[in-house]
Amino acid sequence: MTHAQPQAESRFDRGQRALSRIDGRAGEKVVASLADIAPDFARYVIEFPFGDIYCRPGLGLRDREIATIAALTALGNAAPQLKVHIEAGLNVGLSRNEIVEVIMQMAVYAGFPAALNGLFAAKEVFSAHDGRDASPA
Repeated sequence: MTHAQPQAESRFDRGQRALSRIDGRAGEKVVASLADIAPDFARYVIEFPFGDIYCRPGLGLRDREIATIAALTALGNAAPQLKVHIEAGLNVGLSRNEIVEVIMQMAVYAGFPAALNGLFAAKEVFSAHDGRDASPA
């Protein structure tokens, strides 16, 4: 009797699962927004960062989101992506205080303007999160 070998999960499937777990609806919206202009790029976003990098065993999701929030804050020009990853940080168990501390830390390395922009992005995400939490089910 021949036993079928389980087929290895594709990068896309692994990435789709990770994207959903980490970024939830916000990540899905980003991918969907690319569908009409750059569907190949949408696939790359799923396969490379989420299917390859986020699924590596060296760091947990909390640590990866701390690094991502710090990097996006330091860049200072990626507010939409920062908001998605602040939401992702909440999704993977970071507290609001931890997110605020990560962003404040970036004032040392990226300057006060970058940290201020990051804090305002966090304030926006937290406020939207509060609105979702308060709405009736």
